[in-house]
Amino acid sequence: MFALFQQPVTDVEALVSEEKTLSIYKLILEGGIGGQIIIALLLVLLTVSLYIYFERFFAIKAASKIDKDFMNQIKDYVANGNLEAAKSLCEKGEAPVVNMIGTGISRIGKPLEDINTAIENAGKLEIYKLENNVSVVATIAGAAPMIGFLGTVIGMIISIHEIANAGGQIDIKLLADGLYTAMTTTVGGLIVGIISYISYNHLVVKTDKVVYQMEAKSVEFLDLLNEPV
Repeated sequence: MFALFQQPVTDVEALVSEEKTLSIYKLILEGGIGGQIIIALLLVLLTVSLYIYFERFFAIKAASKIDKDFMNQIKDYVANGNLEAAKSLCEKGEAPVVNMIGTGISRIGKPLEDINTAIENAGKLEIYKLENNVSVVATIAGAAPMIGFLGTVIGMIISIHEIANAGGQIDIKLLADGLYTAMTTTVGGLIVGIISYISYNHLVVKTDKVVYQMEAKSVEFLDLLNEPV
């Protein structure tokens, strides 16, 4: 009698074991060629997004670093009329603030309005450099979930097609393939979208800090030129 109950218990244990070993990799493989193509595309987008994020992150971090005594040295050089030394100091740096102040120094002697305009134009150019390719991350953040939902639609179409052609005999295996495609691509698209969205907003915050620094230093430089001799 014990042997009669042994087989069902074994079958249940095998089923539980199979459910526990179900992995994301297996879900992707069983999702069909359509789901695999979309997952591969999402992985490419994730790679591009992360590459741009880290490249821009380190570039913006480097752009925010300037010598604490930079403006004090500029003030001393300008006050003493030593413009060549001021220009030479600016040429040694690569930060946006340094380049912007260097543009202003090269215009000293012209009307203050022209100097201000030159600084503003230089600042816009530096901001454009800082934001290089950041819009691509924003695009990926918006496009990735939609690509995932495209996989969902494809998966549901596959499932409906199998039901329509079943003739009353629905093959659960074929139906599951379509559902795997629908679910895995949706999850993949949302993951890529969330990571890209967070990355984009972090880059925007870091860029804004540099922009505020540039604005503060440009105002400080213009106030220096406005000081009475």
